Amino acid sequence: MTTTATQGPKGRPDPGGRPGVPPRPATHAHPGQAPRGHASPGAALAVLPHVLRTALAWTDAHRGDFALPDDVLDPRTQVNATLKPLGELAQLCSTVRAATDPGTPEHEVAGDLVMYAWEQVSHGALLLELLRAEPFAAYPYEIYAAFAGYGLRHEGFEALARPLTATRAWAHTEQHANRQLGLINSERRVGVLTHTDAGAVLSRTWLGGLSEPWTFEGPSGYALTHTVFHLTDWGRMPDRVPEKTDAYLRTWLPAWADGCLESGQWDLTGELLAVGASLPGPAPLELLDAVWPVLADVQHSTGCVPETGVPVHEDALDPYPFIDCYHSTLVTAFAAALSLRSLRPTDKRTDKTTPGRERHTP
Repeated sequence: MTTTATQGPKGRPDPGGRPGVPPRPATHAHPGQAPRGHASPGAALAVLPHVLRTALAWTDAHRGDFALPDDVLDPRTQVNATLKPLGELAQLCSTVRAATDPGTPEHEVAGDLVMYAWEQVSHGALLLELLRAEPFAAYPYEIYAAFAGYGLRHEGFEALARPLTATRAWAHTEQHANRQLGLINSERRVGVLTHTDAGAVLSRTWLGGLSEPWTFEGPSGYALTHTVFHLTDWGRMPDRVPEKTDAYLRTWLPAWADGCLESGQWDLTGELLAVGASLPGPAPLELLDAVWPVLADVQHSTGCVPETGVPVHEDALDPYPFIDCYHSTLVTAFAAALSLRSLRPTDKRTDKTTPGRERHTP
């Protein structure tokens, strides 16, 4: 079992190269230029409420497809097709709920889906069994942290996890810097001392190194987006983005989004939109206004969004296999909720989160 609740769609090695041709580097676009031509002011706000509502409606209607099988604890069970989708459901819907106003249908549906996921893991007991079976695997802890950040706790899980996460082995597990940031954020959510300094880890990522923008493609794109998600606690703490990283992203997100649109990488497009809506300060209006109408047109009338390829517009209850659209649909809802929040200046740009204790490298 090697995947976690914070990875992208199926079929990619961590942090992920998807099968097929990756998005081409968007060198034809100028830095900071809105993708796909002129961005009409207010275009994002015109489509976002419908995009969010229908993406959540599709997810709610397909909640049964996220259900865990009876043999989920069998070591031969494929985590990518079972625990991973459920963990993503919990993580992304918890952020949607935090970013939407209490009493709205979107807020209530998102919360209901988080509770459904919590029931599927037997209110944490299943995650405790996974931790016992694989005590130094990151994914049970990260899935648990998605619930802990929502306020759902299991005493037995934390009693076992506490001594494990204090070991030298836990602190020195070898993994990509992007993935290490995910573990640090999980520790913050659970409320324990982080095993290392997030700033030092960020400097070792593709994004933290301010890599040459023309080297952007599939694996680096997903590594970049998840670096921001882990750094900001999935968009809840935008002020954690360093100033130079913020400036770099504001300059190059439009060009990268343009490349993704051109190559039909809808899932990565949604993640880049979520990154743009997770930045501190003013929302990147031209980016949101230029890209959201395109992604809204890709969205099927049922609310689902394909990961890649030519979108289907014919009437059908299930135009794509579940495994080919669940993640991109969740990402679309997640990005839409964050984008709506960023476009409403009266909304708070930060949410309460479980305080962890930070290590700082001297």
